[in-house]
Amino acid sequence: MEAPILITGCARSGTSMTAGIIDHCGAFGGRLVMGGGRANKKGFFENREIRDNLVKPYMMLCGADPLGQKPLPELNHLLPLGNLRSKVEQIMKFQGYRSGPWYYKGAKLCLVWPTWHKAFPEAKWIVVRRKDDDVIYSCMRTGFMRAYRKPEGWQGWIDHHKKRFDEMREDPSVNMVEVWPTKFVEGDFSEIRGVIEGLGLKWNDEAVKDFVSPELWRGKHGQSNSK
Repeated sequence: MEAPILITGCARSGTSMTAGIIDHCGAFGGRLVMGGGRANKKGFFENREIRDNLVKPYMMLCGADPLGQKPLPELNHLLPLGNLRSKVEQIMKFQGYRSGPWYYKGAKLCLVWPTWHKAFPEAKWIVVRRKDDDVIYSCMRTGFMRAYRKPEGWQGWIDHHKKRFDEMREDPSVNMVEVWPTKFVEGDFSEIRGVIEGLGLKWNDEAVKDFVSPELWRGKHGQSNSK
């Protein structure tokens, strides 16, 4: 199998939108990719089998919340996860993978990134970013984000994620790029198009622009905010 595209970032940052664009440009995400719901009308683009059978159980094994909210895993408490690579690849092949680029999107991956990096050292990481106050605004208005009631709690949660991003960025063995979905929500597709082409995918202008829905992207100060 080719090197995976691993898409991660704080929940409510646009990871699903980013994964959807990668999907629409030809990467394989599996048959059990989660569709839309009230909190994410265009789809979550997360492989349900990998999430439920590998990611969530591993979070609990490490003493963390399987939803990635509270408590969060500490890197010095991460436990070995044998055969992660073979298990993920078996799931993808069973779901129909034959060849070409493939991806797994999971906001929780960044919280345990050394485990995934060890299993897939050649992975291409896409870290999705959004302004802190917009993430907080979205978390406090999303039903399944229940860990904190006040912005200060969510800010600490975001800061924990940002530490993980810094570690990944500073590790020369991690092939990582950051994207800011606010840019393409506002009509600037240059950044994400460069990422798509760098992944060896073909940019599908019509499908991407039809998929991205600015009216569904709400920030603290309105429809969208720049980086």
